[in-house]
Amino acid sequence: MKTVHGLDDFPDSLRGGAVAIGNFDGAHLGHARLIERLRAMVSRVGGPAVAFTFDPPPTRLLRPDAAPEPLVWLERKIEILAELGVDALVVYPTNKEFLDTEPREFFDRVVRGRLSARAMVEGPNFFFGRNRSGNVDLLRQLCAAAGMPFEVVQPVEVAGRIVSSSRIRRLVSQGEIAAAGKMLGRPYRIRGLVVYGAGRGARLGYPTANLGHVDVLLPGHGIYAARAMVGNIRRPAAVSLGPNPTFGEGGTKVEVHLIGFHEMIYERSIEVDFLDKLREIKRFESAEALIDQMRRDVARSLEIAAGSQ
Repeated sequence: MKTVHGLDDFPDSLRGGAVAIGNFDGAHLGHARLIERLRAMVSRVGGPAVAFTFDPPPTRLLRPDAAPEPLVWLERKIEILAELGVDALVVYPTNKEFLDTEPREFFDRVVRGRLSARAMVEGPNFFFGRNRSGNVDLLRQLCAAAGMPFEVVQPVEVAGRIVSSSRIRRLVSQGEIAAAGKMLGRPYRIRGLVVYGAGRGARLGYPTANLGHVDVLLPGHGIYAARAMVGNIRRPAAVSLGPNPTFGEGGTKVEVHLIGFHEMIYERSIEVDFLDKLREIKRFESAEALIDQMRRDVARSLEIAAGSQ
């Protein structure tokens, strides 16, 4: 897949295909269906399958205090969209001037002008242009006037619930990580930098990598079965996310115990796939009681990780 940042000097080789525009936050099963239909449209009209996304998401500029935490970082989004079959991804550097563009101007200048699109595919809740004043009905009219095929892809449902980024965000925040993973089509993943902690986990026999600088939405507090990636190394893991009431520590910490892994990885970036929630965080009466529970948590994490290969 070819990734293009911005529209200046847009390659001719990527023009004249089918286009889908959106944030693609989470790159979930609904987005996978959209890309599937985009590929089908390309087989009909020719040219590349082009996805167009924004960095940062428009809400970061329009409503910075209310902008939701993302479900996926940009590099990961690019990786997933490539796996789904996109030929080219346009990452547009969002600015207020661009967001003030009227819908018809956006269609004429960007869709028809820079991209030379021959067809479009969108979801039913797509909005575009100044104040989100453009919707799929207007886009259908614009495409029809331009002689372009246009398809609205209906939502995907999992367990009777529509898949959406906002629904997945709620599930992740509530710690319903397995349900979120079913809607994503893969485990929910975070990344962070390993920072120095108190070193208590090592003294208890379960050393942890303490993560800082996490740039996506954190799951709700709890103990989780997970899988951690350090470079090309993949290990089952048990994650404590939240405070440590046994030792009187508040605040939210992300502590990852990589099972069977003993290397020093301070200041390295690691990624963590959350597989399932094991239990809530609670206060133990003694370190011994905590160690006994940690032993059970690690055993259960190993079972879950083995079953998710």
